[in-house]
Amino acid sequence: MDLKSGYPFWAIRAGLAAPLPAPAADIDCDVAVIGGGITGALVADELAAHGHAVAVLEKRDIGWGSTSASTALLQYELDTHLVDLARRYGEARAVLAYHACADAIDWLRERAVTLGGVAFRPCRSLYWASRRRHVRGLRAEFEARGRHGLDVEWWDAAAIEAGYGFHAPAAILSHQAAQVDPYRMAQRLLLRLHHAGAAVHDHEEVVDLQATSRRVRLRTASGFQVRASHVVVACGYESQRWLHKPVARNRSSYALVSDPLPPHLLRPLAGSLLWETARPYLYLRTTPDHRLLVGGEDDAIDIPARRDAKVMAKAGKLLQRARELFPQLPLQPGFAWGGTFAETKDGLPWFGAHPQWGPRVLFAMAYGGNGITYSALGAGLLRATVERRRHPLRSLFSFGRGE
Repeated sequence: MDLKSGYPFWAIRAGLAAPLPAPAADIDCDVAVIGGGITGALVADELAAHGHAVAVLEKRDIGWGSTSASTALLQYELDTHLVDLARRYGEARAVLAYHACADAIDWLRERAVTLGGVAFRPCRSLYWASRRRHVRGLRAEFEARGRHGLDVEWWDAAAIEAGYGFHAPAAILSHQAAQVDPYRMAQRLLLRLHHAGAAVHDHEEVVDLQATSRRVRLRTASGFQVRASHVVVACGYESQRWLHKPVARNRSSYALVSDPLPPHLLRPLAGSLLWETARPYLYLRTTPDHRLLVGGEDDAIDIPARRDAKVMAKAGKLLQRARELFPQLPLQPGFAWGGTFAETKDGLPWFGAHPQWGPRVLFAMAYGGNGITYSALGAGLLRATVERRRHPLRSLFSFGRGE
């Protein structure tokens, strides 16, 4: 699957990682992870840190799939509002999910500190009402979050104008958010595992998977085998090819990064993630080298050639929206790209065993707008599964949650 088009900013800025050596022989391990993007890297790192022998197999260069196209807004805020999730699954489970996502940002910060050089930065998140008719629902969401201990403020139009320099009728300001370079973080996590002696191999595509009640066996296109107690399928939006029936709908999203701007002009936006209540939503953040990243313009296209043809037109629309919000910024496009993302019906990810494969094949499908935050949660959840421990989010993130 062609997961992206155009020129993703992170990969160009950081460059390709040096190729890893091919395996010298078949591998025996505790857990084999299929996928060397940010999700697979976080899962493998969590397992290895707690004594599990892991092997990671990536069919491309490390991080070169959807990770390099991610815009990496780290938020506890799900695409599904807390009030809507509570109506669907009950208030206690919805609150648990929101608080767990907030804790995941702290968990990611701890990992980033040990790596260094991944541009991790704590941020605020401004979620603004795109239209006046959205204010009532936004207010209900604000009250629900505050009632359950999330650190939020209500901003009216005057506060938004004073703080950020654009007009919107109201917004929720959250104090638990962050940003990161996801491509470099995936690279550094997996290179650290490689240097510690773990079997991490790029350009090794898994073509066959056989699971029994006791073991799992993988075979790659180059002919070598991996035998493991468990396997984690963490190959992003390509993971669905291992299932007979799709569990999410693939869509396309688009992004651009501006040329560098004078730092003083970006100062009001620095340290904040901005996104809106309209669906699909526009979102913005700054980069460490004083650029503005703008994303959105999602559509239902799942054909790479059609997505490729739309990148420049979509980038033009994103640039126009950003200029309307911030006419004082001399925005010029520097990079533009499109990428695949998957959307579940309820906005929640899938983590764990699927009935098709049995208990030893685990899926890490961090689908949704805050996929990296979900990946952090999933790393702990999957470790608990491998270790046969209970986890409070297992039922909510499982394939059986709608039953």
